[in-house]
Amino acid sequence: MAPEWEWDDTLFKGSAAYYQQGRLPYAPGLADAVADALKLPRASEAGSHARLVDVRFVDNRLRDTRLLDVGCGPGTVGLILAPLFGEVVGVDPDADMVAEATRLAAQAGLGAKTRWLPLRAEDLPAGLGTFTAVAFGNSFHWMDRVKVAATVWDMLVPGGALIHAADLKSEIRSAEGLPHPTVPRADIEALVKQYVGPVRRAGRSTLPQGTPGDEVEVLARAGFAGPGQHAVAGGEALVRDEDDVVAETFSMSFSAPHLFGERLAEFEADLRALLCEASPSGRFSEQLPSTELRIWRKAG
Repeated sequence: MAPEWEWDDTLFKGSAAYYQQGRLPYAPGLADAVADALKLPRASEAGSHARLVDVRFVDNRLRDTRLLDVGCGPGTVGLILAPLFGEVVGVDPDADMVAEATRLAAQAGLGAKTRWLPLRAEDLPAGLGTFTAVAFGNSFHWMDRVKVAATVWDMLVPGGALIHAADLKSEIRSAEGLPHPTVPRADIEALVKQYVGPVRRAGRSTLPQGTPGDEVEVLARAGFAGPGQHAVAGGEALVRDEDDVVAETFSMSFSAPHLFGERLAEFEADLRALLCEASPSGRFSEQLPSTELRIWRKAG
């Protein structure tokens, strides 16, 4: 992480309640792509792009397999990949995120095979044992990456995998033919800056240079081989309403609710006015992003 920024526990303060509704889901083939890459049995998913999957063991071989979801948030990646593993353990420093992951796991019928712990990645291994795979769902950049990479290397079994999932940044998503206006994200970002300042906020500090993206170099230095890269196709046309876009805004670290202080209600009113002007019907359309899946291996 950049030297001018240091993690603090307000990074996503107040965002957990908005995450599930606001964040766009990963591409629907994510679980199958991971299964194929790790040579695990595929499991059927509920719905074309379900965020939660109600599953049972699909193969007795899964009973001894374990997934560690680091920076799990409300369990987004861990719950998608739960069909592939006998046990999922998620860790996140935000207690509200952990509570939300616990709730969503129970809602999906996955409470018996998942655990969610309020824990920083830097505090691993924390007696959690060894794992078949470790997953980072667009979370690695918030950590002491050198330290965490070395730690999870030790926590993986020989031949284990490190999974990194994020939106495919190089993708250009077309708005052609969509039935409603697209989400005016540039205007939303400008409005956020009017309230919290021109430099990106992150907890109690700022990130003038943004978050780092050199995980390939960091993981190579830790001894990981790879990455194997996979693009999991998105493209499905989504319809979102005003409440979804408000929830997306408050789910982001740079516009987390606590950053607005006593002006939170004022900001939300201005945000809703902006959205009403952009789409009087209150509906927005966009293509579901594709997911970039990178998989590293621990040799042995």
